[in-house]
Amino acid sequence: MTSLPPQPISPLDGRYQAAVSGLGEFLSEAGLNKARVHVEVEWLIYLTEHSLLGGTPLSEDETATLRKWASNFGQAEIDQLAETERTTQHDVKAVEYLVRGKLDEMDLGRLAELTHVCCTSEDINNLSYALTVKDAVEQVWRPKFNSVIAELARQAEQYRELPMMSRTHGQPATPTTLGKELAVFVHRLERQLHQIDDVEYLGKFSGATGTFAAHLAADPDTDWAAVSQEFVEGLGLDWNPLTTQIESHDWQAELYSRVAHVNRILHNLATDIWSYISIGYFRQIPVAGATGSSTMPHKVNPIRFENAEANLELSNAILDSLAATLVTSRWQRDLTDSSAQRNIGVGFGHSVLALDNILKGLGQIDAAPEVLAADLDANWEVLGEAIQTVIRAEVTAGRSSISDPYAALKELTRGRRIGQADLIEFVEGLEIGDAAKARLLALTPATYVGSAADLLDYLQR
Repeated sequence: MTSLPPQPISPLDGRYQAAVSGLGEFLSEAGLNKARVHVEVEWLIYLTEHSLLGGTPLSEDETATLRKWASNFGQAEIDQLAETERTTQHDVKAVEYLVRGKLDEMDLGRLAELTHVCCTSEDINNLSYALTVKDAVEQVWRPKFNSVIAELARQAEQYRELPMMSRTHGQPATPTTLGKELAVFVHRLERQLHQIDDVEYLGKFSGATGTFAAHLAADPDTDWAAVSQEFVEGLGLDWNPLTTQIESHDWQAELYSRVAHVNRILHNLATDIWSYISIGYFRQIPVAGATGSSTMPHKVNPIRFENAEANLELSNAILDSLAATLVTSRWQRDLTDSSAQRNIGVGFGHSVLALDNILKGLGQIDAAPEVLAADLDANWEVLGEAIQTVIRAEVTAGRSSISDPYAALKELTRGRRIGQADLIEFVEGLEIGDAAKARLLALTPATYVGSAADLLDYLQR
């Protein structure tokens, strides 16, 4: 039997690669190494610009050349790092040697010893992870998430006044509007988005155990904490002054927990839309050439929402694990975080894939007003709530002496299907004021939606 050539194990790198490829720029081994080179180069430039540890300022051309090389990190550097790491068996050391080699190439060998000076590997790694995760969230995950919110908000507005039967416990309940129900999800997701935007991307840069010991041994007259803060914040990150060898990863746990919460809300959305499709509230728009079933040609399956559910669950399996694992490190350092963090891209990849499916799924459905109207017209008993509430108000106002109106309506409606005629007969026989009676007689399931349409005005814009 002929063996297959090497194949990707993860579907994110195979079947679904196109949908998540943007994440590879940041949350891949190459993306991490590009960030490592960036941090190493910026630290070298910072030391020379401030004449620290014997460094002297580079020329403008030399600084520009180094930064351009770091920003153009590509296949040549990827291959060179792989070759070097086969010898060093250490990824960050391989990056250090790569930078040293570039300095030699630029006739800057005199500065070689400033490469990675006063750094533990985790000084480089924690900043690199913070940079890559921040970029992945802001440039890939968040725009896709924003698109889902925007489409939901558009449909919520489109269906703002379209009446719909509610279902509590799966049973007919006080009507609402389809737009208001979609707006609930918009509101929930927007709230989470604000919390994600508030996450700090923390970085430390303080040496082997977070004490600046080597720094002070080399130069006791420099305020190394101030240097660290300025350097970290200069990279666009927030500074963490109190750490062990590692940055404590609490910000990562907070971010991943919040993204997992978003995933759970989206899972709720996917199951609700799937259920609305199953009872005909939404029609699916057939995609030309697509097959719904291999044996039943009539079917149009809600696969986008089913795929989203699965990928949201997979994403949370990774993100929940990361959030739980990364907050613990034995004493000043262990390597559990190192292996765990290599899967950050997997967690975000499944979330991005789910967002992609939800967005496409939302674009392939239309509300079915006639189905919603028929369902409302078949459930006049839901007006029992309105009738008994009006009776209570009339009794309180002294315009009725009916005792226990809830029991009267329960006797009429509980577990029974009644029609418009039954309710009209019941209301006409009530001892209540004329105005109240007129309001009840004019009421239908389709108009008994309260201020559902107006509630959309509370959405944040």
